[in-house]
Amino acid sequence: MATSVPGATQQFVPIKEIRNGVIVLKDGSYRGILICSSINFGLKSAEEQHAITLGFQNFLNMLDFSIQIVVNSRKMDLRPYLALLADKMPEQKTELLRIQLHEYIEFVRSFADQANIMTKSFYVVVSYAPHVSTAGAVGFLRRTGAHAKDAVAETSFEEDRAQLEQRLALVASGLSGTGVRAVSLGTEEIIELLYRSFNPGELENPIRLDN
Repeated sequence: MATSVPGATQQFVPIKEIRNGVIVLKDGSYRGILICSSINFGLKSAEEQHAITLGFQNFLNMLDFSIQIVVNSRKMDLRPYLALLADKMPEQKTELLRIQLHEYIEFVRSFADQANIMTKSFYVVVSYAPHVSTAGAVGFLRRTGAHAKDAVAETSFEEDRAQLEQRLALVASGLSGTGVRAVSLGTEEIIELLYRSFNPGELENPIRLDN
């Protein structure tokens, strides 16, 4: 099932469609996206930091294709959390607990108003550009007709997607050597990520790794 990115912004971005967890660009190339866990590097010991750095160096050296590392920073929306706490207020058994919960809610609200609390998400974009002989493809299509054209296009997409998925698996495996867990985004998750990217003023729940 293919899903096109709706809205007027579509004409300004190079995306043709999003299909089976794959971004198909207008130039015929493909993109897959991995969401990655984070590491608190500063809390690691010197030996652990060295091992992580060496592992990341080895990861980069093993790649024979380009990747893009994206860090997405967004202001954290604490309103759902505060609303949940407010709903728990009547359930408190004593007046003291209700007062303490109320003071905690006010503290969090005041702190959020004064501090710029950010949440960060980490992604790796993996590319694949299929090599197709245009002359051969055109000659074949002229001989076989429109129905064969659709069949060839579908077969080509599945073959190219398999190549992209191999690259995604290689990147995820390489990152695991540094202690970073990476998971491929599906179609709906990619659409959500792109929507948030083109609508930065809207507050959205972050995409999270499954536990």
